Amino acid sequence: MRLLHTSDWHLGQTFHDYDREEEHKLFLSWLLDQLETERADALLVAGDIFDNANPSAKSQEQLYRFVSTAKQRCPGLDIVLIAGNHDSPARLEAPSPLLDAFGVRVVGPARDPLGGFDPERLVVPLTRADGTVGAWCLAVPFLRQADLAASEDNDVLELAEDDYVRGVQRLYRRVLDAALVRRQMGQALVALGHCHITGGAVSEDSERRIVVGGADSLPRGIFAPELAYVALGHLHRAQAIAGDGRLRYCGSPLPLSFSEIDYPHQILRVDLDGEQVAAVEAIPVPRFVPLLRVPEQHAPVTQVLEQLAGLDLPAVPLWPYLEVRVRLDMPEPGLAARIEAALDGKPVRLARIDRRHGHPAGGAEIAQPLEELGDFRPGTVFQNLYARHYPGATPPELRQAFDTLLSLCQLEENP
Repeated sequence: MRLLHTSDWHLGQTFHDYDREEEHKLFLSWLLDQLETERADALLVAGDIFDNANPSAKSQEQLYRFVSTAKQRCPGLDIVLIAGNHDSPARLEAPSPLLDAFGVRVVGPARDPLGGFDPERLVVPLTRADGTVGAWCLAVPFLRQADLAASEDNDVLELAEDDYVRGVQRLYRRVLDAALVRRQMGQALVALGHCHITGGAVSEDSERRIVVGGADSLPRGIFAPELAYVALGHLHRAQAIAGDGRLRYCGSPLPLSFSEIDYPHQILRVDLDGEQVAAVEAIPVPRFVPLLRVPEQHAPVTQVLEQLAGLDLPAVPLWPYLEVRVRLDMPEPGLAARIEAALDGKPVRLARIDRRHGHPAGGAEIAQPLEELGDFRPGTVFQNLYARHYPGATPPELRQAFDTLLSLCQLEENP
């Protein structure tokens, strides 16, 4: 049977304040085509469906319209979605009584509404085209500390509150045991998870660091050898975990920051042969809106403005996002206005100005001596901050402007 693995859609995300609804619409339309073209038996979505815990009505409509259309176009398709750290578990799972009737399983919180833990609730059958069960999915969402602590009437996990790693491992083990009871010969076991596995490469600018129970990553050993494939979400860079090719992040389908400009965004096609994985292949996701950096490396203002003025871009329905990279040796209060003027009339969206400040001669930071709190006068702080970022003395006109603003502030505080 064939599975498609995707994650980290982040529906509702804005890119430096630009709405991405149309990009997500294009991705979901493309994904619908892939489900048909690849003749997938199941779609696994490994968390972070939405970008925040209170998604807009439009974002929720996008999800449910996609699910509805997918089931119309691929009636036999199984869909399994789990909550990620960006999602509200309860909100994501709220429509599950309706979705379950259409072969769509949504798992938000690991525990049931009464606080109990039933591992069988997280075991989902995946069916072949002929309707027979070909695999079992351990649909485990992002796990918070409260998901692992024993409740008053259900101490099945028997965990110390601070033993997060051991708790995650035991939870997966209990769900696996429930799946093993159901599994018959020739049926594979796959797992869904939303977590940071040790050794996974992170995207520093766009991933929300997960620290639960004092642990910011989990060892790959939490996944038992009986699992044929582990479909992971959370890390935006597509990758297999070194030392265990069963554990794979498909990555986000859209770049979520300029640090992801060179990422190979993709979904994964997973072919199962009986209880084993026969093949895993990447299906590249088109870049619906280009990301541009001008220049490639930080450069002086005059050079940057020349390059921006010379940009020759084709007119397209969705304009590219642009990051402008500037190296500053002194303050440039009107920099944004000058950049916007250079881009006037060009089919591009200025998303970010990445300023890099020069340092005094030798390129090294000047060590600042420790001072008593009483020594921090506004003028001293201003001069120290200038010296930290720029070479030379503070320009007299800049210091005069600061003193004027400081005087106005002091007059407001002491009229």
